[in-house]
Amino acid sequence: MAQQLRIDVRLPEGHWAGDVTRSHPTATLRIEQHMPMSKGRGTARCWSNVSLHETVRAHEGIDTCTEPEDGRFSVNISAGGGGFLRPLVDLGVVPRTPFEVRDGWVEWTVEGSRETMRSLVNQFRADETPHRLLSTRSTGSRLLTSRQREVFEVASREGYWDVPRRVNLTELAVLLGVAKSTLSNQLQRIESAVFHAFTEEIRRQSN
Repeated sequence: MAQQLRIDVRLPEGHWAGDVTRSHPTATLRIEQHMPMSKGRGTARCWSNVSLHETVRAHEGIDTCTEPEDGRFSVNISAGGGGFLRPLVDLGVVPRTPFEVRDGWVEWTVEGSRETMRSLVNQFRADETPHRLLSTRSTGSRLLTSRQREVFEVASREGYWDVPRRVNLTELAVLLGVAKSTLSNQLQRIESAVFHAFTEEIRRQSN
């Protein structure tokens, strides 16, 4: 069964994205697209909430950097200037894009077999690479049952979770053709499943 892992990793000195964000600790650098090239080079399309252009362009790991437009810019990364770390390359694991870098820490979401994910974490430990495991989950299991998904879709469409609500529990029960008490129980199970699945994300976004 496949496993999805979210992990924060401290980028090493010399990695352009790590160095740049350490120089601007309040910045969020989002890598929207990353393309590895031959001989350790690469390209990336990026966005930042603060101006990083001069720092990026001056970094020795960057060959060229386009002028920013609405916070977006593209870079050509030189060989050794920074990319995916060795454990990712060795195991053939490619993080999902977009991903974000803050103050030298990158948050990656990766997916693979349980054995591959275990090997990845163990390799970071063996290399003494600072990292924080944020969450893991099996991707072969469903978050909601078919019936829960149906209730979720109707409740979302009708505005049950809007503020203020556009439909109340009684009205929603009529639409779904179920007893109010049954629907209340179903909604509680849906809310619990979603909450527990995204607990760490809620904490991170609320810091």
